[in-house]
Amino acid sequence: MARQRKPGTEPKIEKVTPLTPDQMLPLPAKKPTKTRVRSRIVPVSAVGTGESSMLTVVPPPAADSILLQVEAPIVEAQVVPKHKTASQRLAAKKASRSALPRTFTKSWASAIFDPFVDEEVDKRVREVPTFLNEYGFDPWGLNPLTARYGYTVFKWLYKYYWRVQVTGIENVPSGRVLLIANHSGQIPIDGVMISVAMLLESSPPRITRAMVERWFTSMPVVGKFVARHGSIVGDPLNCERLLQKGEAILVFPEGIRGSGKVWRDRYKLMKFGLGFMRLAIATNTPIVPIGVIGGEEQAPSFVDFKPLAKMLGLPYFPITPTFPWLGALGVIPYPTKYHIYFGKPLHFRGAADDRDEVIQRKVDVVKKSIRELIDRGLEERESIF
Repeated sequence: MARQRKPGTEPKIEKVTPLTPDQMLPLPAKKPTKTRVRSRIVPVSAVGTGESSMLTVVPPPAADSILLQVEAPIVEAQVVPKHKTASQRLAAKKASRSALPRTFTKSWASAIFDPFVDEEVDKRVREVPTFLNEYGFDPWGLNPLTARYGYTVFKWLYKYYWRVQVTGIENVPSGRVLLIANHSGQIPIDGVMISVAMLLESSPPRITRAMVERWFTSMPVVGKFVARHGSIVGDPLNCERLLQKGEAILVFPEGIRGSGKVWRDRYKLMKFGLGFMRLAIATNTPIVPIGVIGGEEQAPSFVDFKPLAKMLGLPYFPITPTFPWLGALGVIPYPTKYHIYFGKPLHFRGAADDRDEVIQRKVDVVKKSIRELIDRGLEERESIF
């Protein structure tokens, strides 16, 4: 049964009159929605080049994705590769050197030191054929222009301090050669004197490449100094490459056993290494034995203080009449007279990888030749000084 309304409760219906356009209020402006599009940029080189190339924007793959093409000018940028080539590194280094003040270039040092370079040293160094790069260095660190400064000082010591007398230097052949000498004196002055003799007395002049111990090249300042003057680490590969270029290599087969001898063992030849003989056979290089007199007396060592040497990381610690009592002054060697004897060149044949016993017999031949040169020098010497 339907529910009936009471009289007078019916809803009132009001008549709505529509508004005219003038009576309507303006609606607020709708804010624009932002749409983020992830895209990847195709490299310019893949699209085109020029001032108005086409840059392609590719949205992520989707069903409703589209390809947009935007026309915009392209600004060229310099692309720097992650790993530069050797030529690029060289060009960058050259540019950086040219940007340096003139006081930091080689001309600054040359302007100061060149007036003090000995004329004979300068002339003979320039006569030596070398293989240098554009900066004046060879692959092993030799710099002939820098070496002139050291050889100028060495020449004065050679002529006036140790008053070196050379015999038989004409026995040194041209081309590659191994100079094998006895070692002594605590400080390698004997190697310096042989090098100066080869530059000043030899014809044509030659810059000797002395093989030194690895620990010697690791010393601050000293290591770089000896490298600039032609010395190299005693590595067979270094020596072989230099021999292939026709260099003269100076080797002390006794090593530190010879330079660190005490006074009672003076002019005794210690055990020779076999490496130089294997190298001579492998490269068919002549060997010139050398006997050096005067080095043993320049710094006579009475005791080798091994515990202290081990603590300081040195091969030996000599106790001499002046060192360590006078400190740094005690290192200065005495002005003994040097005599250097060059023997006849020796040639050896065979297999470079032969047994040690076979190589040792050939080494003994060289050792005997050096022994004879030492005995001759001691017999002819009139005085230590």
